[in-house]
Amino acid sequence: MSEIIIVSDVSKSYDQPVLKNIDLIIDRGIIHGFIGPSGSGKTTLMRMLAGLETPSSGSIYINDKRIPDLKLLSAIGYMAQSDALYTELSGYDNLKFFTRLFKMSKRQAELQIRYVADLVNLTDDLKKKVKNYSGGMKRRLSLAIALLHQPDVLILDEPTVGIDPELRASIWYELQQMKQEGKTILMTTHVMDEAERCDYISLIQEGSILVSGTPDELLKKYNASSFDEVFIQAGRGERR
Repeated sequence: MSEIIIVSDVSKSYDQPVLKNIDLIIDRGIIHGFIGPSGSGKTTLMRMLAGLETPSSGSIYINDKRIPDLKLLSAIGYMAQSDALYTELSGYDNLKFFTRLFKMSKRQAELQIRYVADLVNLTDDLKKKVKNYSGGMKRRLSLAIALLHQPDVLILDEPTVGIDPELRASIWYELQQMKQEGKTILMTTHVMDEAERCDYISLIQEGSILVSGTPDELLKKYNASSFDEVFIQAGRGERR
């Protein structure tokens, strides 16, 4: 596998430090999960990887281009933790707007809208205004938008919150298919069984990466039976 993302000594501060000296090399065609408590810096890191935030120091490269870079917009799909949708429009019109943003042909746009709507089980609700959607439906629409242009890098911040188990399984199946096609998927999650499905995991606490590795490597490293145990033990080691 070849590297697609390089994060080098990245820090981010607002009134106080949020991320500290983050170093990551992420290979193409894997699912890389990020786990950690709320406020640990996961969302800030995802936003920087998507080009929506600029590091206070350090650098991020995707496909050998330093971000932020407008030329990378078509290569990155981003699903934020908070839904950014046009609530007075229908689900279909939200998707249509983004197909125009990515300059898809009319035929390609219709095919992709049909595909992503079916994937997230929204086909029967596309004509409804988004303001009438439930929280879970809004999450599903946000995911559909992130997938719409078939990006090389998919960045998902808590993608399965509010989604029922059957649909979550369907989405994970599709993520695995995308990985097989060479797509790179980065995701944050609080769901430990989802962490175990990732190829590689980074544990973040208080703005720093405590440890990274494959699920098996981390379980063995801490002689743990679950990722809850891994995280607790890694956090204790950091505080020593």
